[in-house]
Amino acid sequence: MPRSTNAPASRRRRNRRLELAKGFRGSRSKLFRQATEAVDRAMVLSTIHRKDRKREYRSLWIVRLSAAAKQHGMTYSRLLEGLTKAKVALNRKMLSEIAIHDPKGFEVIVAQAKAGLT
Repeated sequence: MPRSTNAPASRRRRNRRLELAKGFRGSRSKLFRQATEAVDRAMVLSTIHRKDRKREYRSLWIVRLSAAAKQHGMTYSRLLEGLTKAKVALNRKMLSEIAIHDPKGFEVIVAQAKAGLT
């Protein structure tokens, strides 16, 4: 009885992995073992970097809010404390967008925060 190797499935599996490694340099896109290691590492790092991106955006919004609050004589932490007490339910992303694109509207929000602190 001839030896069975399951060649079509193996070839498909290898080609699928090499397809994922397209765009990598040198042997990392040509040789199966190097491609497998490179793709595995890329997948792990893509997950980590997706989470890092969220963290970086949040810190960007906080920096923007801090700068905008200082222009109105408040600190970032006092601004958020006042907004929480005034029951203003805006997240940091929306607050920073308002601070950039609608300074008058942000002034109103800061006034609400100051009223919430008293």
